[in-house]
Amino acid sequence: MIKTSQSIQLVDFLPEQSDRLQEVLEGLTAPNKKIEPKFLYDQYGSELFEEITQLEEYYPTRTELGIMEESLDDILAYIGEESSVIEFGSGASRKIRLLLESGLIQEYSPIDISKTFLKESAEQLAFDYPNINITGIVADYTIGFHLPAHLLDPSKKKTVFFPGSTIGNFEKQEAERFLSRISSTLSSNDGLLIGVDLKKSPSLLHRAYNDSKGVTERFNLNMLRHLNRELGANFSLDQFEHYAYYNANLGRIEMHLVSMLEQMVTVGDQHIHFDNHETIHTENSYKYSLEEFKLLAENSGFTAMKTWTDQEQLFSLHYLSVK
Repeated sequence: MIKTSQSIQLVDFLPEQSDRLQEVLEGLTAPNKKIEPKFLYDQYGSELFEEITQLEEYYPTRTELGIMEESLDDILAYIGEESSVIEFGSGASRKIRLLLESGLIQEYSPIDISKTFLKESAEQLAFDYPNINITGIVADYTIGFHLPAHLLDPSKKKTVFFPGSTIGNFEKQEAERFLSRISSTLSSNDGLLIGVDLKKSPSLLHRAYNDSKGVTERFNLNMLRHLNRELGANFSLDQFEHYAYYNANLGRIEMHLVSMLEQMVTVGDQHIHFDNHETIHTENSYKYSLEEFKLLAENSGFTAMKTWTDQEQLFSLHYLSVK
C-alpha cells in the first residue's frame, strides 16, 4: 500500500506482466483474433477516452450526466446518508463529483486499471473533497479480486457506481457473472448504481464510434502502442486500421483493428501471422432494452428499484438493490 501526498491510499492489485502477456497471446492465437478492451486503457488511452466523451457524436457521457443532474436528489435518496461509494472504471471521475458534492458520501473508492491516471484523479479529488476518505484501487475489475476489508464493513451502507455503460463491454453471460460477483460481495442493504446504453438508430451508433475527428481511431490503435511498450510487441500502427460497426443481429457495436496487409508480428517471443484484412476484435458495446437489462439484473442477484432515462430514451441509469 502506497501513501500519497494528498492523504489518499493507493492499493495495487494488477496482475503480473507475465499473466497479461499470456492473456494477450491466447487472444491473438485464437481462430478469431481478439484482445480484451481493458488493454485500451493505459495512461494515453485513458486520456483519449476522456477526449472521446466530449465529442459531439458521442452521446453517452453527456446524456448520462444530464440524467444524473436532473434526478440527483432521487438518486441520493437511494444511496443514503453517510454512505460509501465504490466506483468501477473511475477514469477522470467526472460523474462522481455530482455525488460527492452532496456531502452525503463519507468514503469513496475509485477502481481503475491505469495506475497513473487513477492516482492523478484521486489526488485531485482528495484536494477538492478533504473530508472524504479516498482509497484508490489499481485493479482489473473484470477478473475477481478482493476489496480491502475496511470497504466491506456490513454496518456501512455501500453503493457500487458503474457508469458509462461499461457493462456493455461484457458478453451477455459474462455480464451476468460480473454482476453476480458484485451482488455476492455486497450486503443486503447495499446497492448498485449503473449506467446502461439503450438500443437505438444504427446510424446514431455508427457516428458515435466513428467520429469525424478520428479520436476513436487513435484510441483503438493506441492498444497496439500499449502492447508494444508493455509486452515488447512490434506492431506497426500504420499497418492497421480502425473499423467499428453495429452488429444488429447481436445488438452490439463491434470495434476491430484491421491488418492492411499480410504480415508477421512478434509479441513476447511468439510470432503472430496476420492475413491481409484479418482483424483483431478489440471491443464490444452491447445495447440493451430496459426489459433486457432488468432481467439481467434479476438473474444476477439484484432487484431493480428505480430507472431513470433521458427524454429521447438514448441512455438509462438504474439503482439496483441486493436481494
